[in-house]
Amino acid sequence: MQQLESFYTGKIAKYQEQLSKIKQELFISSMVRLIIFIATIVNIYFFYEDANVLIGTIVVAIVLFLVLVSRHTDIQYKRDKVLALIHINETEIKVLNRDYYDLPSGEDYKNPLHHFSQDIDLFGKASFYQYSNRTVLPQGSETLAGLFTENDIDNIEVKQEAIKELSELADWRQEFSALASLVQTETSYKAILNWLADYERFLSKPMKILPYVFSPISILAFLGFFIIPLSIFVLLLVLVVGLLITGFFVKKVSKLSADTGRIQTTFHQYQKLILEIENIEFTSELLKAKRETVLTNGVKTSKILHEFSRILGALDQRNNILFGIFANGFFLWDIYQSYKIEEWISKHGDQVQHWFETIAFFDAYNSLGNYSYNHPNYVFPILKNDNKVLVSIGAGHPLLDTKKSILNNIQINSEQFFIITGANMAGKSTFLRTVSLQIVMANVGLPVCATSAEYSPIKLITSMRTTDSLTDDESYFFSELKRLRFIVDEIKTDRYFIVLDEILKGTNSTDKAIGSRKFVEKLIRSKATGIIATHDLSLCEASNDLPQVKNHYFDAEIIDDELHFDYKFKDGICQNMNASFLLKKMEIVD
Repeated sequence: MQQLESFYTGKIAKYQEQLSKIKQELFISSMVRLIIFIATIVNIYFFYEDANVLIGTIVVAIVLFLVLVSRHTDIQYKRDKVLALIHINETEIKVLNRDYYDLPSGEDYKNPLHHFSQDIDLFGKASFYQYSNRTVLPQGSETLAGLFTENDIDNIEVKQEAIKELSELADWRQEFSALASLVQTETSYKAILNWLADYERFLSKPMKILPYVFSPISILAFLGFFIIPLSIFVLLLVLVVGLLITGFFVKKVSKLSADTGRIQTTFHQYQKLILEIENIEFTSELLKAKRETVLTNGVKTSKILHEFSRILGALDQRNNILFGIFANGFFLWDIYQSYKIEEWISKHGDQVQHWFETIAFFDAYNSLGNYSYNHPNYVFPILKNDNKVLVSIGAGHPLLDTKKSILNNIQINSEQFFIITGANMAGKSTFLRTVSLQIVMANVGLPVCATSAEYSPIKLITSMRTTDSLTDDESYFFSELKRLRFIVDEIKTDRYFIVLDEILKGTNSTDKAIGSRKFVEKLIRSKATGIIATHDLSLCEASNDLPQVKNHYFDAEIIDDELHFDYKFKDGICQNMNASFLLKKMEIVD
């Protein structure tokens, strides 16, 4: 961890130095604009009676001001990106020190009907998602949540190679994330895609020619005014005609401008993200395939998006009143730019969704690469196709502090079922979630918290945190029965690793013991593999009749009137329970 912290600390120092230089550039840029402004006012004051000088001064001042504003904006962007990079590295240092509870928790992704997301601390406060997620785009966050929950056991080695490659590209990952963090999502990506799909153009094909005809007339009028000179009324006449033509479309152009104004920054930033993807060569199969999606027909997507971003920015200039009047009056600016926007939408609008998905993919996979980089001692499971479902040596829960975590060895074979007993707080539930997360992480392609791991890919299904469904007027017991029925139906059609924690809690102990035994027998007959934790010691007797069932336990000892746990996974049946002791210790009962 010390080496990782030094890496991030060094990055912060480097970017702090860059930030200091950029702030100086911003100060100089502001001063230059102020000087130009003062010089323009002075020039207007002394030459206000000379129309040629006055108009020339105003035109030059406008051009210079626009150039300087653009340059100042570019410097501000550099500053914001460096600030984002500093924040990224500060966040990594905090997470290394187990301080991550202010990061997005993914609470919205919890789904009690999902195969496992409700049960294994995958989403919510202090969850694996909160710990590992570094996405900065809403679509990237959704994509990452989808990767965690898709229960996909295909192409795991391909995923592993992609994550390994990204883990070694720390600078590229940070650059991509910093750029993505500057995306202004005033309009959601779904709304943008819907707008593009539903857009109806209002400028016909012949309208393309009009600005090309009118603009040369305006230029000739300007030249005539300064060279011949023509009367200023000629310029005014051209201006009025241009404004009248533009005014015919002003309502529709204004709506287009308002709509594009809300998405302009998104496309401007997405172009930069696509450029980052284009400018790097990947070697892993998955990353190469994703990169290819933005290299279509020999034309780089970044150029296509840059063109669109540039057109959107050009149309947005109409909001500058002075520029809008002259640009529309002399060059039919609104018509020209609106036509170009509509042509772009017609040609590329249906491709935008694929580009957005590629960006979201890299945003999500950056989190996976970052997780791998931050855990150099974790191992990528070696994939097998044999009787051993999971063999994990030195396995630990990824959310526990490695300094305090107790590691265990796990081996469970296909069609084997573990029954785990143990005292309260002895570690049963943590063990269930450790195994569950190892399976989820292995399926995603991530390294797991272990010194070595072998894994035969299998899907996961759990029942650990069944809750009452008051809105459906269901009791806790009925909700649990529905969950168990869901598991029975699922294992008929696919191969699952089943994790259960104290099933049938909503009924009396005798009924629970009989029902639990019958359910375990049902799972064994279905050739299921999994683990069940229980306080019901009678369930352990199933191992006498069913060779597939193995008993394990977590122990607790009372030493010097204090409760002690070793959190070690052991063979056999637990003999020491602690509920009565705890009731007395906490002076709840005598």
